[in-house]
Amino acid sequence: VKAVLKKREYGPKYTQNNFITGVRAINEFCLKSSDLDQLRKIKRRSPHDDTETFTVYLRSDVEAKSLEVWGSPEALARERKRRKEAEIKYRENLFRNQRLLREYKEFFGNTKPRSSAAAMFFKGPGKVVMVAICINGLNFFFKLLAWVYTGSASMFSEAIHSLADTCNQALLALGISQSARTPDPSHPYGFTNMRYIASLISGVGIFMMGAGLSWYHGIMGLLHPHPIESLLWAYCILAGSLVSEGATLLVAINEIRRSARAKGLSFYQYVVQSCDPSTNVVLLEDAAAVLSVAVAATCMGLTSLTGNPYYDSVGSLGVGTLLGTVSAFLIYTNTEALLGRSIQPEQLQRLTELLESDPVVRAIHDVKATDMGMSKVRFKAEVDFDGRVVTRSYLEKQDIEQLLQEIQQVKTLEELEAFMLKHGENIIDTLGAEVDRLEKDLKQRNPDVRHVDLEIL
Repeated sequence: VKAVLKKREYGPKYTQNNFITGVRAINEFCLKSSDLDQLRKIKRRSPHDDTETFTVYLRSDVEAKSLEVWGSPEALARERKRRKEAEIKYRENLFRNQRLLREYKEFFGNTKPRSSAAAMFFKGPGKVVMVAICINGLNFFFKLLAWVYTGSASMFSEAIHSLADTCNQALLALGISQSARTPDPSHPYGFTNMRYIASLISGVGIFMMGAGLSWYHGIMGLLHPHPIESLLWAYCILAGSLVSEGATLLVAINEIRRSARAKGLSFYQYVVQSCDPSTNVVLLEDAAAVLSVAVAATCMGLTSLTGNPYYDSVGSLGVGTLLGTVSAFLIYTNTEALLGRSIQPEQLQRLTELLESDPVVRAIHDVKATDMGMSKVRFKAEVDFDGRVVTRSYLEKQDIEQLLQEIQQVKTLEELEAFMLKHGENIIDTLGAEVDRLEKDLKQRNPDVRHVDLEIL
């Protein structure tokens, strides 16, 4: 007759020998740490090689101790309810105090030192953005004076262009500052995407404020032309703008080249993939600014030579078209980044090969690697583990002779069940350690991988 272990109901009789940690015992049964000192302590092996053993208690002992402390299940239930209400009240007070603290800081000023946040604007993308803000702000002021003096539609478009660039780059600076915030329970993956959000809004601002107003002023100039005053000062201001915008453009180009070399990408790939949205915006805005200065100067020169104001209005339309193209590219690349696009196929292939070459992995399925932005990758895969290899890894750490003696002492179904439950739990711990090892290897081999989710099949 074949012996079959009957399906067991996991009721109180079965769970009374379950283990429970000290933290759960204190929280679930309303005990003190001193109450646990009198209970039996059991040392459990950690599945991680670099972690010490931890202490657990029998659930039946904890339940008996809670009844001894509180007298009855009803008294324990009342205490749980009271503590739950106190916890809710504590959280409400904490939320109110945090709100009052924010209001206090807004009124009196936040005196907390922010050296780490300020340091972001002295190097890398932060430095590029701050240089662009200063130069574009000055350009806007001088171009506005030139437009007031000459009445040129092209000069008006250039002034609006510089104003749009200044506002957008101030928005980029805000995005860089916000992206440095540490993760919290509401945002466990951090605030990195704030740079992409700020760049997306910047692209929309260029389209609405820069391109829209330039087109409007150019069309109005065609419909209602008027003579233009001397353009000498306008030419001088455009020449100064060309030099300053070119300097900012060179700063952005050098920063992108340095970052692209560090990531092993070409200049074009780095820009198209929007690896650093803040620097991309400065690069494209300044490139558009240099080209628009050339367009405006050309059209204003034709107006000076021919006396026809239509050339100047056409220049305004040309600047608007250029800004519209730049804004469309920024909107597209930042939208793609915020949607969560996949990483490059070559990088994904390297991650896949690393998993498939491990002896403990039989096969992998449904692999997804999402670029979270700013050199952060989230990797997810369903892994079919080889149970024989996992079991052998567990057996290699055991005393085989002692294990054989335990097997020989098994005489009844109850003893067989206890033996299987003991070693089955240890094998599951070994499987968890293998998962942690694979995740650690993926992160070490590929620094861009920050979050790894391996699902066991």
